Amino acid sequence: MRYSSQVKPISYLKANAAEVLAQLTERREPLVITQNGEAKAVIQDVASYEEAQETLALLKILALGSAEIEAGKVKPVGAVIARLRAKPASK
Repeated sequence: MRYSSQVKPISYLKANAAEVLAQLTERREPLVITQNGEAKAVIQDVASYEEAQETLALLKILALGSAEIEAGKVKPVGAVIARLRAKPASK
């Protein structure tokens, strides 16, 4: 996704904050805010932010799992199931 069409100066944000927030919610596309011609911030709607955070958390879990596999910290599933079945049920 290209964000070049979603670039506004900070003065636009200051003058049109309510409209910007409404567009963020409707379009669900981030907005790049510039100051003195340089990109300084990215704003997005809350739902998109939460989805991105969930995606990052899942990717981190996958990366940790891959690292454990590479480090040899794995056990055969049959052995794990047998161990779980052998444990007494806690009350």
